[in-house]
Amino acid sequence: MPALRIKSPELLVAESGADLEGHGLKRTMGLFQLICFGVGAIVGTGIFVGLSDSVAQAGPAVVVSFVLAAITCVFTAFAFAELGGAIPVSGSSYSFAYAGLGERTAFLVGWCLLLEYGVSVSAVAVGWSQYVNELLDSLTGLELPAALSAGPGDGGVINLPAVVVIALASVLLVRGVRESARATAAMAVLKLAILVVFCAIGFSAFKDGNLTPFSPAGLGGIGAGTTAAFFSYIGFDAITTAGEEARNPRRDIPIAILVCLGLATLLYCAVALAAIGAIGGDQVGGRPAALSYVVNEVTGSTAGGAVIAFGAVVAIASVVLAVMYGQTRILMSMARDGLVPRVFERVSPKTSTPVTGTLLVALVFAVPAAFASLDAVVNLCTIGTLALMAVVNVTVIALRRREPGLARSFRVPLYPVIPVLGVGFCLYLMYETGWTTWIQFAAFLAVGCLVYALYGRRNSRLARSAAATRTDAEAVSPAV
Repeated sequence: MPALRIKSPELLVAESGADLEGHGLKRTMGLFQLICFGVGAIVGTGIFVGLSDSVAQAGPAVVVSFVLAAITCVFTAFAFAELGGAIPVSGSSYSFAYAGLGERTAFLVGWCLLLEYGVSVSAVAVGWSQYVNELLDSLTGLELPAALSAGPGDGGVINLPAVVVIALASVLLVRGVRESARATAAMAVLKLAILVVFCAIGFSAFKDGNLTPFSPAGLGGIGAGTTAAFFSYIGFDAITTAGEEARNPRRDIPIAILVCLGLATLLYCAVALAAIGAIGGDQVGGRPAALSYVVNEVTGSTAGGAVIAFGAVVAIASVVLAVMYGQTRILMSMARDGLVPRVFERVSPKTSTPVTGTLLVALVFAVPAAFASLDAVVNLCTIGTLALMAVVNVTVIALRRREPGLARSFRVPLYPVIPVLGVGFCLYLMYETGWTTWIQFAAFLAVGCLVYALYGRRNSRLARSAAATRTDAEAVSPAV
């Protein structure tokens, strides 16, 4: 269907050099690094900061909310695993949509990815600021002044720690993917160890009575908690953005996606049970730096809370690093196709990284992190992420029909039931975000359509290539 401007999986792989060296990028990431990268992208703000919001909605039933959010992600994780193994390029769901549903849909998926990664990085950086203050207070009894640790909407002037963590992540990303992978692996191992220690402390003070009433707000609270908990899983798709820097992407990307999602789900449920069981849902819900507070209450000392705060500082920094990495690679793929400016495509021959694109991304992400109150757009980020996840499930079905002979190192089980269920669960959680969020999302997509019409459609390399081919054919055709 030429009107859709579909780019075949073979062309995507050939253009990216994904079976060789990826478009100037170096293949340095093995399975362990990919898993650590995935853990780095997922486990962070959602559990260290967002847990209190989820508990405030669902109470002890937040465990059910985490499981429901995980089920939604598992269905889509199967889809990402199949597509990531079949089309191992840097563009993630953007490239998958280009191959299955065409250029217009792919651009809007890329547009939603800008929202997902942009809001999540900025929100994560703001959460990092909270735990930096908690750590400083535990160690020295001092905190950063409110003017330097919060944006104007939260009673401050500028959120300086949020800017600092984004700047540090950009410096590390510019240095090279090998250095970034090593740092992410070290931070992933450290934060997993600290969360295990937290669970041990929390369960040592566990009381059954703290789990009752289990669902104080009923099914509505569980549904709202699921939507809030879903933000905790945002980032697992970033693993597929390493398709051109993984040593064996067709094998390792599917494995890394499923391992990371399973590990994150177990951690989230265990941490939630330990926290609520130790001090009760009323004490956890709505409290900043909730995990440090739990440990302080259980141990009667601020030392344990300082350890948790340190773990949170490391954990959240790793999320910033991993998600910024994913964003730069997606923009690189879009620039390669001509849908965004070519500056994002340029790879430094010295570091084998998109230096200019990385610095531009850091600058754009730092502005809202420094000055904006992001609570109002978290639901917008969630609905955008759910929409692109639904598209990925539909893409699996489209490619199974259009490209039945495509080499797939992993295949979605129980096809087509799993992709259909994935779409259904995504639509349910989108519904739970509320009509206000739907209106915001519609406006956001309208702006995306306008950007595509004014820039992407006109500069599309696929369209130009097709036009050049038609011109050549007309030039050599005999006159009638």
